[in-house]
Amino acid sequence: GPIEAIVEARASGEIFSDLFDFCERVGAKKLNKRVLEALVRSGALDKLGAERAVLWRAIPDALQAADQTAKNQDAGMFDLFGEAEAESGRDPYGDYKGIRPWTDKERLTGEKDTLGLYLTGHPIDEYEPELKHFISKRIVELQPARGQTQKMAGLVVEIRLKKTKKGDNLCFVTLDDRSARIDVTLFGDTYDAVREMVQKDVVLIVEGEVAEDHFSGGIKVRVSKVHTIPQARAQYASGVQVRCDASNFRGRKMKEFEMLMNAHKIGGALPMKIRYKRDDAEAVLTLGDQWKVNATDELLIALMERFGHESVSLTY
Repeated sequence: GPIEAIVEARASGEIFSDLFDFCERVGAKKLNKRVLEALVRSGALDKLGAERAVLWRAIPDALQAADQTAKNQDAGMFDLFGEAEAESGRDPYGDYKGIRPWTDKERLTGEKDTLGLYLTGHPIDEYEPELKHFISKRIVELQPARGQTQKMAGLVVEIRLKKTKKGDNLCFVTLDDRSARIDVTLFGDTYDAVREMVQKDVVLIVEGEVAEDHFSGGIKVRVSKVHTIPQARAQYASGVQVRCDASNFRGRKMKEFEMLMNAHKIGGALPMKIRYKRDDAEAVLTLGDQWKVNATDELLIALMERFGHESVSLTY
């Protein structure tokens, strides 16, 4: 039903100019919040002039405006103010400026959930600037080296579990880093120690011996260690840094920052650094050990929402 209405509206006039125009022309009775959310998350509305985060936030208002327009038309009324705004060239997304753009992870998760595949990138892309601190080679560059441990990073795309004749666990994991895919093996105690980390669609850093696979003609890896991205950050980064000014630490904002920090201190190993600026001075302030954090993606996103996307970084 909604798809037929969209195709009909698109064929009957000009291209859709924005989300509000889209909802008005398709009709609020033919659309609902769930349908629009799926269209935004899949990327189907990317040409409507705004980031997906902005489109997502505008959905309730666009549906409400379309519903009101339909009611006015049914009653034989028209909106003088709406016509004037349209003619004046007012930005339909002006009320949503400052909304944090979705991270690569959020964007790609939306595509995978709605389409069953990653459409505009690869989940490892988000970590590309950091990976050089964790590993020295991409999967395609790995070469067999007897007795040496090598590190690699990749998205878990497949997991296969088996039992050995002794009844021990045997886990085969396929990693993908866009350059190539590789199968790595976790034996018994190694797998049992990290089984909660080894999940599909998670980026992992693994260490192990790379050897020739005479059966397949390629290479194989016997894994000795597994790290998540936050664990790798804890090992290699020097801190989480936020750039801000005096206005970010006044009254209620200071309390909000304290609550945010408290929510992400469990297992914290990285110092929290504040690049603080005011009119007469600027300095990097390292908070005390009681404020060390666990550098999860969730923490970084929360800090970006609080201080701005460009103000948050990891230091190495």
